[in-house]
Parts: sequence; C-alpha cells; structure tokens
Amino acid sequence: MNADDLALALSLADAADAMTLPHFVAGDYSVRTKSDRTPVSEVDEAVERMLRERLERERPDDGIVGEEEGVRVAGKRRWILDPIDATKNYIRGVPAYATLIALQDAGRVIAGVVSAPALGRRWWASAGAGAFCNGLAIHVSSVASFAKAYLSYDGINDFDKAGLSEQFIDLARRFGRTRAFGDFWSHMLVAEGAIDVAIEPEVALWDLAALQVIVEEAGGRFTNLAGEARPDGGSAVSTNGILHDEVLATLRPTHRDSSTATAAARSPLPPGEGGAKRG
Repeated sequence: MNADDLALALSLADAADAMTLPHFVAGDYSVRTKSDRTPVSEVDEAVERMLRERLERERPDDGIVGEEEGVRVAGKRRWILDPIDATKNYIRGVPAYATLIALQDAGRVIAGVVSAPALGRRWWASAGAGAFCNGLAIHVSSVASFAKAYLSYDGINDFDKAGLSEQFIDLARRFGRTRAFGDFWSHMLVAEGAIDVAIEPEVALWDLAALQVIVEEAGGRFTNLAGEARPDGGSAVSTNGILHDEVLATLRPTHRDSSTATAAARSPLPPGEGGAKRG
C-alpha cells in the first residue's frame, strides 16, 4: 500500500460527507427504484460519480468497483465504493448511514474507511496498523459467553430468504441482548467492543470490504457464513473472535436458497463477488 492511500481514502470520505450530510438534513433530493427493487437517491449517484472522478485522476492505474456504476477493471489494485450504505435509512431520515471506501490489493483488503457524518463518527483501518474511530484506537470485546454477549443483525426477513430463520432465532435466544442496528453500524460496534456479534445473511462486496479490515484490525474475526474470510462471499459474520466458531456452527446453512442465486445473477460483479444489493 502506498503511504498516502489511507490519506486519500480519508479525503474521499471528507468529500462524500460534504455531499451527503447537507442533503440528508434538508431532504432535497429525488429517489427512484432500481431494477433490483431497492431505492437509490440522486445523492448516492452523485457521490459515486465524484469518488470515481477523483480516483480516476489520482489513481488512474487502479480499478474501481461501485454499487451504482459497477466495475472498471484495471490492475491488481481496486477501490471498492458504497456511496451511501443504508440508503433506506438515509431517505427516511434515520442518521445511521455511511459512505464506505475500501482498497483491495491482489484480493486482500488493505485499507477501509467508514464515514457516518450524521452520527458524528468515522472508522478506519489499514492492514497492520490497527483500527480507529474518530482518531482513537478501538478493539473488540473480551466477552466469552453468549449469556453476557450482545448480538446485532440487519433484518429478520433476510434470514427467511436465506433459509436460516429457525437457526437464527435459536441463536438469538442464547444472547444476553439483541438489537437490530443493521448495515455497517452493527459491524463497527463489534470493532469498538460495544457489541460482540453481528450477522447479515445477504450482502454484497461493496457493503463489506471496508468493514472487514476494520473489524480484523480491531482484533475481531470477519467471515461469511461458510467461515471464509472474504468480503465477496455474499454474507457476513463479525465477532470478537471468541464466539465466532460457535456462531458459525449454529447458523450453518442446510441449503442454498434460490434468492441468493438470483441476487448473484443481478450483480455486476464476476462470479463469487455477488450477494444481494441492499438499500
């Protein structure tokens, strides 16, 4: 990683925040429904265009993958962008939304920034250098029992689609506390040590790449439901590491739901980089 790659990612996040927050406060933007039936605002699209233009100028040899405009293939390095993660929150006035920016080199995510300006929080990490929130180092919890652990998830309907409702409910009952923070925020709370486990059964590469490196640099584990430490596996489980294997064992799918294959078919990414887009 170049010494200034993380600095560039943070600068891109500054520029994104300067676009998303004023429109969030004013509510002065249009929204349309995409072909996958998820909403997208004109702010999502404008932010991704801005990020792409900056990267094309400042990192012309790098590839770009974005939720709204798909893939530009070039070289072994690529930037992975989600201009507004949790668009459904954004358009309803819920402040839990973020811009996600990640840098991947030869298949490994080496830097990530998650910026949530309406929450007043920004998380970032680079490989081997630790994880931070608003400039302070963060670390996962040391909670070792489900009875004392906190669980966060996205939405119960996603577990229905994945054929995991019964497994998830059985697991959730073992936790001391459950809350549906959802989207990026669940995983960043794991990285901070505020909660201990976060689970999302259907997500895409751009939803996860920045999160993975932050959770791992905070001392946690980040895998898909199959236990693979990759952001393109279509699902996400982040934990403090201690509880991870038992969570995976409880949620082991008995079949692959057809909705997952449908979502992968809709994705503009190569095989293995699918997962449902989410708003």
